[in-house]
Amino acid sequence: MPIPLEPFIRQRLAQRAERQATPILLMSHLVLGHPSLEENRLVIDAMADAGVELMELQIPFSEPIADGPIIAQANQSALDGGFRVADGLAFVADCVQRHPDVAFLIMTYGNILLACGVERFIQRAADLGVRGLIIPDWPPQEADLPMSLCRSHQGLDWIQLFTPTSTDERLAFIGARASGFCYCVARKGVTGSSTAFDNDLTRFLDRCRRTTATPLAVGFGVRSPEDIRSLTGQAEVAVVGTAALEIHARQGAEAVGTFFRGLRPD
Repeated sequence: MPIPLEPFIRQRLAQRAERQATPILLMSHLVLGHPSLEENRLVIDAMADAGVELMELQIPFSEPIADGPIIAQANQSALDGGFRVADGLAFVADCVQRHPDVAFLIMTYGNILLACGVERFIQRAADLGVRGLIIPDWPPQEADLPMSLCRSHQGLDWIQLFTPTSTDERLAFIGARASGFCYCVARKGVTGSSTAFDNDLTRFLDRCRRTTATPLAVGFGVRSPEDIRSLTGQAEVAVVGTAALEIHARQGAEAVGTFFRGLRPD
């Protein structure tokens, strides 16, 4: 059984400190089935070879409300290509076996869990060796059941989201129940747009930090070495999604590995 995410993150950060390497981890995001599972495998191999520590694999959904146009189009492309959840989960199982040093997470939307059966889906994810579930449209105040089911499986975390529009009271409610890490949404809106890595973001991350002892992961708009440097010391994990998807579309799988290798030169 894999170790839970929080010890995994802290262990990897300690290893980077020993090597005097940049003290932040990278988490990638890709949409399963876009453009194909075979191409997904090439991209994942390239990212693993580049040292990406965590990977967020998205099960496509027809109404991905948290995603910007590029990832939303990737969702539709996968569905138009005949993607099935069962095929995606089998692919995840293969990824976990191929890359045991990578922490794999599943990202999707609540309707997918409800259609599969919440308990059945969580049991399946745990059996596969998935480390966490990210379900952005599942209200935290209604998450007692899935959180409890995840806790019953050692090594599987239900990942909570912090957003800049949340009140301090809401952040405290979420942070007190968090496990694995907290996903900090760097700005209002959906994925893919540019983000200002400025004092407003620093203040937001300070608010997040005060509410939880779990590591912080920051996503939405992270795309350059400068962004990674800005987040270093403020968060434990930087999440890069849309930028890598754009590079893959233009240049192919090998270029994605090159891109991630350049984000955090040690």
